[in-house]
Amino acid sequence: MTKRIIMAVMATLALSVGAQQAMFNEVSYSPSQTEFNFSGGDKAAKAVTLRLYRAGDSAKAFKTVKMKRQGSGAYKAVVAGDLKGCFYTFDAGRGEFPGYFAKAVGVNGRRGAVVELSETNPAGWAQDRRPAIAMKDLVLYELHHRDFSIDASSGLENKGKFMALTEPKAIKHLTDLGVNAVHVLPSFDYASVDETRLNVPQYNWGYDPQNYNVPEGGYSTNPYDPSVRIKEFKLMVQALHKAGIKVILDVVYNHTFNTERSNFTLGGWDSAYRYNADGSYSNGSGCGNETASETSKFGRYMLESMLYWVDEYHIDGFRVDLMGVHDIATMNKIRKALPQDVVIYGEGWSAGSCAIAYDKLAMKAHMKQMPGVAAFSDDLRDALRGPFSDDHKGAFLAGLAGEEESVKAGIVGCISHPDVDYSRVNYSKEPWALEPTQMISYVSCHDDMCLVDRLKTSVPGISEDELIRLDLLAQTAVFTSQGVPFMLSGEEMLRDKKGVHNSFESPDSINHLDWRNLETKPQVMEYYSKLIAMRKNHQAFRMGKAELVRENVHFLPTEDCLVAFVIKGTNVGDSWHDIVVVLNANKEPRKVAVEPRKYTVVCRNQKIDERGLDTVQGSWVEVPGQSALIMHD
Repeated sequence: MTKRIIMAVMATLALSVGAQQAMFNEVSYSPSQTEFNFSGGDKAAKAVTLRLYRAGDSAKAFKTVKMKRQGSGAYKAVVAGDLKGCFYTFDAGRGEFPGYFAKAVGVNGRRGAVVELSETNPAGWAQDRRPAIAMKDLVLYELHHRDFSIDASSGLENKGKFMALTEPKAIKHLTDLGVNAVHVLPSFDYASVDETRLNVPQYNWGYDPQNYNVPEGGYSTNPYDPSVRIKEFKLMVQALHKAGIKVILDVVYNHTFNTERSNFTLGGWDSAYRYNADGSYSNGSGCGNETASETSKFGRYMLESMLYWVDEYHIDGFRVDLMGVHDIATMNKIRKALPQDVVIYGEGWSAGSCAIAYDKLAMKAHMKQMPGVAAFSDDLRDALRGPFSDDHKGAFLAGLAGEEESVKAGIVGCISHPDVDYSRVNYSKEPWALEPTQMISYVSCHDDMCLVDRLKTSVPGISEDELIRLDLLAQTAVFTSQGVPFMLSGEEMLRDKKGVHNSFESPDSINHLDWRNLETKPQVMEYYSKLIAMRKNHQAFRMGKAELVRENVHFLPTEDCLVAFVIKGTNVGDSWHDIVVVLNANKEPRKVAVEPRKYTVVCRNQKIDERGLDTVQGSWVEVPGQSALIMHD
């Protein structure tokens, strides 16, 4: 990218940030010269040295430049000649590093790289557009690049790479399933995979940030060439956009992988972290440190980073890891600055106590203070499958009574509702969402047992038939919820992880998807795809507004391990009039009293057909054990 184009991009960022120049424009390239800027840490360094290299991992710099101080701790160096393809580091006295905001790096991310960003754009990139999908209409699919494609059964050529998601088979699978947003686990440059040894199997989820603004080299076909990872990431985004699928990026601003050798520490930006009263690092992330989002500089860093991913990579949204470590004010600033069609949701909790007051943190309990930001509902998740803290303890799906009110709270999107008694909800004793679109509805994700494994541990002696029935019942609750539905990739293949709860560095034998299950257990994929299609075809399941949900979703009398509700479909423009949904986790059939009418059954006995499976008439309906029934008049 030429200096003129870079300045135009940064001007765009500045408008979003508040008509100020972006703080983190560290490298401006043109064929005749390259300008390097170092913003300095908390105290002005006595000197800053710029070193230039021919390769990302060569031993000796070909040029060393003493940068000139610009005031306020800023340093600058202008190097004549065409440096495209060269690598650089800054050294402020604590060791070499690629800067805080490197946009391209060499192998293993230890050196920044000078690239012409415009040359990384695929053909037609200027015409690429984010799919126009409202928050209420999203169907989120969480995916780890390696899990999705690494197994031979996938039939994909680019195993474990960004490019796997450009292949027709991958796109077809996603569109056949019906998801319209792929949430990719951390795809920025992370520290735990050695990119010089990709011939040796290595695995990590990527929650160990190194360079926040560059794609991970381990997912590229050539980590030594800085442009390849950038272009291949863009090709992935472009291919998914062409299929009408949004791309959500998992971002981990709450901590850095390394504290003493992080880019922030090496640059002297010590205030990027929070500290305890005794001067030790606060550890709300559970990873040894936590960042200080409430400071103007680090809050600005998060904002400019997200804006950069949106502008340069056309990202459609962000899943904010441990959002409860960040402060409410910063999350609101980010929400206001990003385009409104960019999705923001995150974990409404931390992994430990933080060094700022709880009432300032972006916790699930404080979501009403963050309109337009969503959080995961552990209320619904654990009500269905059992508590996160005990893999062997079941709940609703295991036929254990007591979680019905929590399931009901999840069905309405954790908003206030006259039929939900929040004093009996498992974690939240009051509604925490202003709108149902602030609740992410799910039963499993990457950082826990997958659904199959959880059912196996919490339902003793479970048979495969029972396992499938309960799996489909769980997802029926998720996809008929008024929240935004979310699923872990491979659940449609009846995925298991051999019982491993925290598989963040387990081998491929644990984490891979077995695509053969699509052939041996086709009923699972068929049910999932029809369930998703039914949600997308019927506005009644995704009203998007709290007032509409309160007016048009009403619960029938609750029984142990049975939740039933009626949706007034025509009131929200649906072609179905009154829709009855019954979730029966009991092993035995149950009779449920309904308004005496003639109903068309569209879901029963693990089958879905919107045209109708059967008709029933009368004042009650029998619901088979461990399954869902959906019908309408």
